[in-house]
Amino acid sequence: MEITQQLLNDVLELAKQAGEHSKVFYAKNLTVQTKSDNTPVTEADLFISQFLTQKLTSITPDIPVLSEENCHIDFNERKQWQAYWLIDPIDGTQQFISHTDQFSVMICLVQNNQPMLGVIHAPMLNRTYYAWREHGAFLIENGITKKLPKIQPHNRTQIKIAIGSSNPEKIRQSIKSPYQPEFIVYGSSSLKSGLVAEGIVDCYVRFGNTGEWDTAVADILLHEVDCKIFDLSFQPLTYNQRETLINPYFVMGNCKLDWQKIFQFNT
Repeated sequence: MEITQQLLNDVLELAKQAGEHSKVFYAKNLTVQTKSDNTPVTEADLFISQFLTQKLTSITPDIPVLSEENCHIDFNERKQWQAYWLIDPIDGTQQFISHTDQFSVMICLVQNNQPMLGVIHAPMLNRTYYAWREHGAFLIENGITKKLPKIQPHNRTQIKIAIGSSNPEKIRQSIKSPYQPEFIVYGSSSLKSGLVAEGIVDCYVRFGNTGEWDTAVADILLHEVDCKIFDLSFQPLTYNQRETLINPYFVMGNCKLDWQKIFQFNT
């Protein structure tokens, strides 16, 4: 499938529409259920998942959609896919429930097991990140679009680290001398990747389960600004190449820093 500017525009519009739906639910008292993996889900997650699946299918009828809320597709079937949409209707459901505003809608096109086009839309923050592999990464804020520049190296020993629910002490124990961490607690996984892409933090460390839908857009966004995602063995994440869709623990960080000199993980 050829990626075009029109397709990107369609995905941006879909993310915006999904964000407007999320605002309606955000103003309500929601019923929260617990999924089998012990994570929360609301009617907002389910509605937006169905909305995006239907809309994407109408735009690209021959491309399947894999959603966090509809991910029980046998590996023998999905490993045949040369292209598919990977969506997270609400990335940061707990943030959504807690009304921190730090949640997003995520849509990603994966081709040949590589994320190629993606959007992260944070409706309550009025911020949208998008990236197209080898075409750049961008941020739309208050209606103004700017291209994100390549991240630059630095020689500081103070490392700014975005975290969510990960244990900061465990992360601190993984950092080699003379480096010292400065932790910044922020919302959903996708928005923490945005902090890395903008150079606000040096890295985002996740010691906890996430799904491939949590990292796919970030993978493109970071690639386009000279950053990367790697697991605790310093290997890149994969997409639709394993039975499980659960990611290993990971770090998102500036490619210009030698992370093997900074971190030593007990894997």
